[in-house]
Amino acid sequence: MRIVHSWLNDLVPVGDDIDAIADAITHLGLAVEDVHHVGATVAGVVTARVVRTEPHPDAAKVHRVFVDAGDGVERHVWCGAFNMRTGDVVPLATPGTVMPDGRAIEPKPILSIPSEGMLCSARELGLGDDHSGILILPADTPLGVPYGDALGLGEEVVYDLDVLRNRPDAYGHVGVARDLAAHFGLPLHAPAGTVVADGPTRSAPIELVDGDRCPRFTSVVISNISVGPSPEWMARRLAAAGMRSINNVVDVSNYVMLETNQPNHAYDLDTLGGGGFRVRLAREGEIIVTLDEVERVLTAEELLICDGDDQPIGLAAIMGGLHTEISERTTTIVVEAAWFEPMGVLRSVARMGLRSEASARFERGVDPYGIDASQARFIELLRLTCPGLVVHGMVDERSEHLPTATTITVRPARVGALLGTEFDAASIVSFVEPLGFACRIDSDGAIAVTVPSWRPDCTLEVDIIEEVARRYGYGALGKTVPRSTQPGGLSGVQHRRRKVRDVLLGLGISEAMPHPFLTAGDLERAGLPGQAVRLLNPLTVGDDVLRTSLRPGLLKAVEFNESRRSTGVRLFEVGHVYPPSDDVLPAEYEALVVVLAGADATEAMRVWRELASAMGWGARVDQGTVPAGLHPTRSATLSAGKDVVGAVGEVHPDVADAYGISERVAVLEVHLGRLLLAEPKPAQWKATSRFPSADFDLAFVVPDSVTAEKVEKAVRQGAGSMLVDIVLFDVYRGQGVPEGSRSLAYRLRLQAGDRTLTDADVAQAREKVVAATTKLGAGLRA
Repeated sequence: MRIVHSWLNDLVPVGDDIDAIADAITHLGLAVEDVHHVGATVAGVVTARVVRTEPHPDAAKVHRVFVDAGDGVERHVWCGAFNMRTGDVVPLATPGTVMPDGRAIEPKPILSIPSEGMLCSARELGLGDDHSGILILPADTPLGVPYGDALGLGEEVVYDLDVLRNRPDAYGHVGVARDLAAHFGLPLHAPAGTVVADGPTRSAPIELVDGDRCPRFTSVVISNISVGPSPEWMARRLAAAGMRSINNVVDVSNYVMLETNQPNHAYDLDTLGGGGFRVRLAREGEIIVTLDEVERVLTAEELLICDGDDQPIGLAAIMGGLHTEISERTTTIVVEAAWFEPMGVLRSVARMGLRSEASARFERGVDPYGIDASQARFIELLRLTCPGLVVHGMVDERSEHLPTATTITVRPARVGALLGTEFDAASIVSFVEPLGFACRIDSDGAIAVTVPSWRPDCTLEVDIIEEVARRYGYGALGKTVPRSTQPGGLSGVQHRRRKVRDVLLGLGISEAMPHPFLTAGDLERAGLPGQAVRLLNPLTVGDDVLRTSLRPGLLKAVEFNESRRSTGVRLFEVGHVYPPSDDVLPAEYEALVVVLAGADATEAMRVWRELASAMGWGARVDQGTVPAGLHPTRSATLSAGKDVVGAVGEVHPDVADAYGISERVAVLEVHLGRLLLAEPKPAQWKATSRFPSADFDLAFVVPDSVTAEKVEKAVRQGAGSMLVDIVLFDVYRGQGVPEGSRSLAYRLRLQAGDRTLTDADVAQAREKVVAATTKLGAGLRA
């Protein structure tokens, strides 16, 4: 967005310290990307009249233009633009001229004919962005004089702003001036007022057919118009802002848009069909030729401005029709200014691939209640060149879709929390009220902020907080580093999962990663229930079963290894399983399974105890409940309280046969996700004894109804604190052992921390162990 300094000074008296003003604008969140000095006369460029033009038979893209610079000498210039006609006055850069872009004009030949200078466009002279053709000067411009003198040009300072979409008001000079007025504490002289009729009633009636897309449309009829040139200062400001001067009516229209951010359009009332307007959606396939002379086929989503006869005369909010321009014969005009729904404009711009100065503003949101002031400003400026104009009144049509004022509750505590600096209610009000926000402090300290109609971007509390930050200054807020940007690390659960892997690897067990999907029958082959969640679109045909256990995959791995004469494999897997549930999603959880080929349940228990000791886990071994797929007398469940957290034992022989495995396979399976959530107690240090230990063996005849876990617990209680290790090394059934019982043989190791144990110490411990196991119905085996 190009903001002209002299224009800005008319609206707010900021002075002429360009650097300070540019810094202030940037401080307010409207980044000044560059500061330009435009309009200075280029030395060596004079006015000249086109005498005639002459095409060249071998050059279709250029032609020779013969000009007279007022000295009666005819000069010929090669030119690639074709917009001039005989009699037009144009700027001529004579040989030796250095252009603003650094080019030096020299009589270089083209097609063996030298060019005696260069005809200039507005952009080449720094008068704007127009490069569509050569700049045509007023017909009465004297010849042979510097073009700047002929146009009365003076140097203008222009601030090139990077205006983001969330500041639609800053697309007009008034919006930037309002921010500067609040920043410097200066008065704002923004256009105000309403249209006052001073002639007989004459109107251009309006029909809003689609009032949701156009909630407000106004028209003002003005007569006694004389179309001609604009004041020099207006043409200069428009050129500095990037627009070329056309005539006083069009220039005033553009000037009002750039100043108030309210696009408008003037029509010749005498050529307006039906003398009024009809705003409606286009019919599918309807055609309009726009001002750029392009025929456009419309969809039923495009909004049209039609005349009273329902003939399209413009794409609403985007571009007028080809035959709606003001001509030199125009004496009565009707000025329309409207408010269009932004999203509808944005979609039409995207569909049509057509963007204009007007659409860029409407799609971001203009002030629906600023139309009165912009219409009054149009009349005020046009009266400068048409002092006898007559205003016949304004027609103002509205629908129920016109936006209303928004009130937002702002909490000072929330402002401070987001900005990192404390603000009380009074200071917040002092920051936003000068910007046009109406504030009321409630009894609870919150602030009710009513958003002005020119700020449609403010809809939430955070938007008002952003305004506070802009006024306070982003640099003054200080810097705090959010916790989320601090160096990362593993969570407690992640640390414990890694430790589980380390313990198992330390036990000589390798991690396996079988295919996570199963095929039909895999669960049944592992002795598990076949109910499972099935995929409708599996990656591989047949692999459509979500696993409910990790066992089938690991048993396949054991089968694969044994088929290749690799026996005794020891594998574990950590992964997710998906038991079906009554909910929409399966009861997914993380599991751990260990399989030990060539080992029995005793080895599985040893792995569990090593793992439980390292991780601080505890679980009760329940041999009364045997998990599916495991040996009925050599397996047990692991329970923590009322919850089952796993299973330990051996694979059922039938399952081993189904996989073609000849070895016994020990299994440990736990609900890893649940166990990892429990943070273990810190390990207690225990001194290592330097005294020798004493070992002895005991074999007990135990009823089958008494679990080995209970026997071991009784042994530990009987041995007391001197027991440092216990191992179940033999289980026997057969001759010498009664039916319904079994022999459990344990090796105990005793050790004291302060002395060498005597035979009496060992005998006493042995007696206590025997006494403790006797309570379970166990007896020493002879």
